[in-house]
Amino acid sequence: MGRGFLKRLNWVDAFLYVLRIVIIVLVIYGAYNTLSSDKYTADQWLGLIMSGLAQGSIYALIALGYTLVYGILLMINFAHGEIFMAGAFTAVFAAEGLARAGWLETPVKATISILLLVLLASTVSMVLAILLERIAYRPLRGAPRLVPLITAIGASFFLQYTFKGFYGSGFKSYPLVPMLQGGIPIGAFSIPKVQVVVITLAIVLMAGLYFLVERTKIGKAMRAVSENKEVARLMGINIDRVIVFTFMVGGALAGAAGVINGLYRPQGVNFFMGFFPGIKAFTAAVLGGIGSVPGALIGGLLLGVFESIGPNLVLDGLGITGANQLKDVIAFSLLVLVLIFRPQGIVGEKLSEKKA
Repeated sequence: MGRGFLKRLNWVDAFLYVLRIVIIVLVIYGAYNTLSSDKYTADQWLGLIMSGLAQGSIYALIALGYTLVYGILLMINFAHGEIFMAGAFTAVFAAEGLARAGWLETPVKATISILLLVLLASTVSMVLAILLERIAYRPLRGAPRLVPLITAIGASFFLQYTFKGFYGSGFKSYPLVPMLQGGIPIGAFSIPKVQVVVITLAIVLMAGLYFLVERTKIGKAMRAVSENKEVARLMGINIDRVIVFTFMVGGALAGAAGVINGLYRPQGVNFFMGFFPGIKAFTAAVLGGIGSVPGALIGGLLLGVFESIGPNLVLDGLGITGANQLKDVIAFSLLVLVLIFRPQGIVGEKLSEKKA
């Protein structure tokens, strides 16, 4: 058996095995150096983990749009980051108006305002996602797989510069909400209120999506279309309606993620803000298993935590200067490594030849 394995082992496989061992050794070495140095306290590690979970929750909400569309159409909607941007960028003007009117000062009014902002952003992103599917993707549904992919990239640039024309090229900021300032003491630790709110809102939305997909009639139709469109059509399911609904749900979640991101990181709202979160959410979807709803949730949370603690835990221990500025490197390196070593993701199944 050993000789047979060696005969089947080519130089590419050997290189990947060596690369895997080198990466594992570097991660263990860097983590050991950091932990043995006692450079960071337990409070700091908890803060990094909570920050990662909050950011990962936002990635997960965006990643759900990628994974839902892929599960139905087997295509990557690279314009999904701009769907996220559209909701966040539109809602920031409403947030400024509510702040001027004093609706963010008291807890009751602030709660109502946040829900209204989520509703507005979700509606804008949802309508835009429906238009994108109807105008850009539906006419190409029978085209080769590369054609919708190129169209999605073109649609991404179109949306970016359309919103630049609507709202300008300047940066906007969400106003601070007083009730989200400060922390919640838990024993010897203190967790920022905004992180708790962000994680809670994300969990509620994810739970709602899970219930929708698993427990409702339209959710069963979505799963049927994902398995086999032709059989689903023979069973009387309206394929176009299911696809439009899928884009609606993905768009609504992306819009809600835009407002949640604005609460968590108020600065930096502009026409280009969807690019990096979109790519990272795609990374999260691939990490968890593209096409899997639980995989998108797990992948988003793990990516957020890796981004948060990775620079301090591993890169700092390897003696790399400016480790905290390399969060994006960790995210994109993780995408490459997942595609090399486990392309089906954490909970994903190996794709059949028909779906590959």
